[in-house]
Amino acid sequence: MPNHIMAPIVEGFWKKREERMKKPKIVCLCGSTRFKDAFIKAQLEETLAGKIVLTIGCNMKSDTEIFGHLNKKEFAYIKIKLDELHKRKIDLADEVLVLNVNGYIGESTRSEINYAKIHGKPIRYLKEGGDEITNQRS
Repeated sequence: MPNHIMAPIVEGFWKKREERMKKPKIVCLCGSTRFKDAFIKAQLEETLAGKIVLTIGCNMKSDTEIFGHLNKKEFAYIKIKLDELHKRKIDLADEVLVLNVNGYIGESTRSEINYAKIHGKPIRYLKEGGDEITNQRS
């Protein structure tokens, strides 16, 4: 076939290939493990939006529910390990979604936000103005 006939076919093939090859964005959910319903909802919404979702651990229970029986030293050690593991998820992510339910951002989440900022990750918040919200105890 002559080039002028093949050119649109080849161009169309490469354009479709580029569309097929587009990788979905990866979003990492950050927030207090006490808000498991928010994690479940955000995971579904982000997945339906075509994103790969990285979320907390493998169990939708709070850290206290899972590790509350440990002494303070053991609990602190596990918490540090889990926080570091979550930062590796932030490394993999294209963006971070902070689940600041009722404006709450705890110490671990604040650390993750700072880590994401240092590494140039775009950050979204469940509640508007989330970056101005400070730690709150509930």
